[in-house]
Amino acid sequence: MNKPLSAHDALIYVMVMASAVDSTMNDRELERIGQLIGFLPVFRDFDDDKLIAVARDCASLLAGPEGLDVVLETVRDTLPAKLYDTAYALAVEVASADLSVKAEELRLLSLLRDRLGLDKLTCAAIERSAIARFRKG
Repeated sequence: MNKPLSAHDALIYVMVMASAVDSTMNDRELERIGQLIGFLPVFRDFDDDKLIAVARDCASLLAGPEGLDVVLETVRDTLPAKLYDTAYALAVEVASADLSVKAEELRLLSLLRDRLGLDKLTCAAIERSAIARFRKG
């Protein structure tokens, strides 16, 4: 991959990682990615026509040698620090979309938290808010 990544691309990489980490990208997770891109202010200027290409680029990196580490480093190096918690929140949203967070997804969240240097209290608040949003009545 030779072209520089945008912050939008890096955030999409985070969501693709969260969806793919358990070796399945299910329909609920993919639908949630589309919803998030469609309504969050951080994606306001994103060209939706680029989504498939960005996701494909991420999948290619993930499939390569040390793919997860490469993508995590790429995300950290691309995003401004003010979007680190946003990236973590997006990962939590996608991991929670199927109402079940698997061990692989928990491990990814831990790696992402550590790579981005996020404090545990911030991450716990993001996780707790996802629990509240996805709780069944």
